[in-house]
Amino acid sequence: MIELEHVVVEYGRGTRATRAVDGINLEVGEGESVALIGPSGCGKTSLLFAIAGLHTSKQGEIRIGDEPIRGTRREIALILQDAGLLPWKTVWQNANLSLNLHGEYPSRTAEDVLGELGLSDVKDRYPAELSEGMKRRVGVARALSTSPLVMLMDEPLASLDTLTKERIQDLFLRLWQSRQFSLILVTHDIEEAAFLGQRIVVLTERPARIKAIVSNDQVGSLDFRETDAFLRTVRRLREALEAQV
Repeated sequence: MIELEHVVVEYGRGTRATRAVDGINLEVGEGESVALIGPSGCGKTSLLFAIAGLHTSKQGEIRIGDEPIRGTRREIALILQDAGLLPWKTVWQNANLSLNLHGEYPSRTAEDVLGELGLSDVKDRYPAELSEGMKRRVGVARALSTSPLVMLMDEPLASLDTLTKERIQDLFLRLWQSRQFSLILVTHDIEEAAFLGQRIVVLTERPARIKAIVSNDQVGSLDFRETDAFLRTVRRLREALEAQV
């Protein structure tokens, strides 16, 4: 379980300090998926980076299990907006970068991940030779290489066309179900939040506070987008966001 207790995130010091997150309390259960959504610049990414151990909270505490998060941890994986691929490394090398940083070596599991994501045939190519959708898959492969307990995603499908985005959303759903990691997704896309989040946390304008938490219990099937339950969730999220404008 991930626990956030009175978390405050600030940038800068003294009178020049900017508060990005203000007093967030949240629990994410083992194997649960949670989406964070809110106005642009409200502090969603700042909160995600604090959970990832990339930014120290000014106040409060973030724990995984009973252990406070102090810096990055092997069991927490992060997927960034642009996949963060190194252009001078091949698909294989990028996918296994996390293992190398932890002093480990690629295994049969790494090969299985590339096969599962449809990347085996392009493992010797470089990022410039890949489509945008395939680059995002390489980013997913790198995140999966360490078999994380927690998967953090920061707008992982931004700028993709609708069909490619939906295909990769389907992939995320299958991976979450099969690997049973806890998933925290930051997104501006209301429909993406409704498709992937068992709970959707709606944040206020900066500094981010929790405005509402929308339950979305029926998430989990690839045809969920076609259901009335999906449309009801989208409508509730839109209403919660519009109430802030």
